[in-house]
Amino acid sequence: MKTSKYKYILLFGTAAITIACSTKKDSFVNRNFHAVTTEYNVLYNGNNALTAGVTDLKTSYTDNYWDILSVERMQRPVEEMEPTDKRNANFERAEAKATKAIQKHSMYIGGSERNPQMDEAHLLLGQSRYYDNRFVPALEAFNYVLLKYPASSRIDEVKVWREKTNIRLDNDGVAIKNLTKLLKEKTGKMDEQIYSDANAMLAQAYIKEEKRDSAIITLNNAANHSRDNEKKARYYFIKGQLYTKAKKPDSAFAAYQKVIEMKRKSPRIYTIQAHAMQAGQFDYKTGDTLAFMEKYRDLLDDRENRPFLDIINHQVGIFYDRQNVNDKAVTYYNRSLRKKATDGYLAASNYRNIAEINFREAKYVMAGRYYDSTLVNMDFRTREYKTIKKKRDNLADVIKYEAIATANDSILHVVSLSADARVAYYEDYIKRLKVTEEIQRKKAEDEARRQANIAANAAARPAGGAAAGLTSPNAPTMNGVTSLGSAADIAGAPSGSKMLNGAAPRRDAKGAGMTNGGGSTTGGVFYFYTPASVSYGKMTFQAQWGKRPQADNWRVFSEIRGGAAAIDENDETAKDSLGGKDATADAKLEPKYNPTFYIGQLPSDQKVLDSLAKDRNTAYYQLGVIYKEKFKEYRRAVDRLEKLLQNQPEERLVLPSKYNLYKLYQILGDTANAEKYKQQVLNQYPDSRYAQIIKNPGSDAATKGSPDAVYAALYSRYNNGELREVNAEIGDLIDTYNGEEILPKFELLKAQVTGRLEGLEEYKTALNYVALTYPNASEGKEADAILKKNVPALDKLAYGAKPTSYKIMFKLNADDPKAKVLLEKIKLFIKDGNNNSITVSTDIYTVNENLVVIHGFMNKLAAVDGVSILKDYKAYKVTETPVIISTEDYKVVQVKKNYVQYLAIQ
Repeated sequence: MKTSKYKYILLFGTAAITIACSTKKDSFVNRNFHAVTTEYNVLYNGNNALTAGVTDLKTSYTDNYWDILSVERMQRPVEEMEPTDKRNANFERAEAKATKAIQKHSMYIGGSERNPQMDEAHLLLGQSRYYDNRFVPALEAFNYVLLKYPASSRIDEVKVWREKTNIRLDNDGVAIKNLTKLLKEKTGKMDEQIYSDANAMLAQAYIKEEKRDSAIITLNNAANHSRDNEKKARYYFIKGQLYTKAKKPDSAFAAYQKVIEMKRKSPRIYTIQAHAMQAGQFDYKTGDTLAFMEKYRDLLDDRENRPFLDIINHQVGIFYDRQNVNDKAVTYYNRSLRKKATDGYLAASNYRNIAEINFREAKYVMAGRYYDSTLVNMDFRTREYKTIKKKRDNLADVIKYEAIATANDSILHVVSLSADARVAYYEDYIKRLKVTEEIQRKKAEDEARRQANIAANAAARPAGGAAAGLTSPNAPTMNGVTSLGSAADIAGAPSGSKMLNGAAPRRDAKGAGMTNGGGSTTGGVFYFYTPASVSYGKMTFQAQWGKRPQADNWRVFSEIRGGAAAIDENDETAKDSLGGKDATADAKLEPKYNPTFYIGQLPSDQKVLDSLAKDRNTAYYQLGVIYKEKFKEYRRAVDRLEKLLQNQPEERLVLPSKYNLYKLYQILGDTANAEKYKQQVLNQYPDSRYAQIIKNPGSDAATKGSPDAVYAALYSRYNNGELREVNAEIGDLIDTYNGEEILPKFELLKAQVTGRLEGLEEYKTALNYVALTYPNASEGKEADAILKKNVPALDKLAYGAKPTSYKIMFKLNADDPKAKVLLEKIKLFIKDGNNNSITVSTDIYTVNENLVVIHGFMNKLAAVDGVSILKDYKAYKVTETPVIISTEDYKVVQVKKNYVQYLAIQ
């Protein structure tokens, strides 16, 4: 009976649930069943997934504080994602739950929705699609709520979400209109957080429209009404950025200060960035520098700021940089770099600023390296990247010429000294060298000792904890290392182990541990298996004994001295600081400590010295022009050109140097020196192009004599086939414009003329010179491209290719009077033959030779007949030796200039 009772209860329950599950029946039970199931099951899980996705987005999103922040964070669109990036699965899960709620629990009966949770489901659907960057489907979901559920309690929130979506779709005007209308209608009637979100999104639209003042007002409203402290801090920060863009530093400072005053209510990153932004507005000339540094010392000392030391150290570096305290600036920039930050532009800024400091200090090689690191960490699509890239390319020439000038100047200076002065010069250098090496040796020794101590501690520490006989918590320490009482302990042997005759522990036969002299096994490491310990031992030996050869009786210095032919045992000039013997021994054992080692390497041949002087002078001139034209470093340019004139350079550099100094002093406002060089140019070189420019900058003579005009005229003549004339002039023009920016153009043109007149091998040599001499100029890059792409194809040209037509050619000297007669006879031959396909030309072959060529023979037999007629027919009687050649082989002759080789294979 009881069983039957439960059976009926079960049957009735199942029937009730079945009836309630129907979405087609509008009853109290059905409505509430589906409403409760939707709210507390499907939507609950969907909203949890959405919340988790937004949380993940906040933690994974990387803000770019170098630009105005966006009001809200979003994951990147698919097209912008890296291959390793993954989409946030929580948003997909949220959408799936919203879709399930709509599909399984919607009760659309009689033209209206009877499930009161469907507006929530469609809102969740739109939100999940929005965060997944699918804005059109999201807009559809929000519009559906507005259309079907106008009385929904979430209607204001849906309207805000719709306008957020419009902003993402770049419908900013529509969003501004709708949000402005909503805020006017609902002022004081809307939930405070929704009101804040609406103002924030309206501000985002204004920012996109470049309406900063309106954006600032609405952001202020958003911050004042937000219950979310993270959003409040973000809005204040963006407000400060907008004031900065609008060049209102006081207002910006106040906005950033609001972020700082939020203290722990604001995420720490906003607080640190607010401090950084305030530092960017600091007046380094009139501001309170003591208060500034006190504030930043506190920030550096605060343990909470450890994750942000890269930002703080960067700002301190800028502070010292602006104060021209370069060493401290570099120190703090490097500290900033030491923290592996995710902000690539911050790293690039550190590298760039260090590069600028090195450049100002004329450390061009180091500057170049730091510029390279800057470019690696910077977006190559930005204008700043291109500017720095250009500066780095220009710096390559500066590094090259500064190295030449410095090295050659040094050599020529020492050569000019007397014999005693040279010795004194190198003795002073050797003293400085020893001091430097001693400092380096001590640093290396300290590091080796530190590593040896670390290795000793590691070796003395058993895997399971401290063993008996080793260290104890109360053991005395020295230099931070537990004192175990013997060198064996430092090398890794356990305390108390016995060593016979100083023998180090040795590995047992199985290699599983170490055995000491008494046979006990230890967990230590053999001394010579620890590189740090070995290094420390070597340095300690050298510190005590110096560098000794591997020989018997090495302790007795006289023994090894007697075995060294280079050491004079009777030399009493000095004493060895270690062995009590000759102090010159170190110089005799180490040539770098002997002045004669360096003096013997100095050049003495006058030709070599003249070449060094010439290269040095050219380098100074090039540096003067580069600093003037490319870097606008006018003081440096003046310094290099003035030094050049002091060195009595070759005549070709004097005039352009004086003209450039005249222009530089004009720029610098030094009228006295400008007038001095102006008069020197006018008086000493009255007929020069520079004098014409000074007298009348707009004159035809000055314009026509400009480098660009000269090059254009020369290039036009080259295109017209005046190869020999161009070849005769271009060498003088290269000398004339040496050091000017247009020089690579002349050099490349010369290479092309050389290829046409002298053949492929000379062409390769000339192109290689241009590519290596001007690697950063467009002409140098073009020459390099020709070498890599065009020249290999020309190299492959060879005789014997399948012929398409034939030619008859005659080789004559360019000034041979017979050429004119021969040409007339060939023209008569062509006229008589009445064959329009046959033509004649005079082609330049080399500097001194031409080829008179008859073109258009369809096969070799026709060419043979033509030769026979020209030779035997009484109207022509050509006596010059003809050569029949295919069109393909003729191309090889012209490219490789191997006419003689062609004759040899016929």
